[in-house]
Amino acid sequence: MIGYVTLGTNRFEEAAAFYDALLAELGAARTMQGESFIAWAGGDAPGISIILPEDGEPATAGNGSMIGLVLDSPQAVDALHARALTLGAADAGAPGRRSAHFYAAYFRDLDGHKYLIYCTR
Repeated sequence: MIGYVTLGTNRFEEAAAFYDALLAELGAARTMQGESFIAWAGGDAPGISIILPEDGEPATAGNGSMIGLVLDSPQAVDALHARALTLGAADAGAPGRRSAHFYAAYFRDLDGHKYLIYCTR
């Protein structure tokens, strides 16, 4: 249903390096880029892109907004959460079981955008 998500950034080069490394863990790579944006995708999965805001104002993380990335196992959730933290993300919720069929972890990227990474096993 979702084709891609675009996130504003104030740290373009740092965010590019962060997403290059993080999304490589999911098999995604850069598919488009320009002076002020980069897009990553992998297979048929939705993509993620970063952009410098066109209006020249600072980018901000949405209050109450969250991006969910589905993975195939608790081990994959643990590994991607750990990788995000080594890349400079902030922990927003350690990996763990949230219900019988929902294993999840949370982090915030370099600009404060919140992510949920989860599996339903």
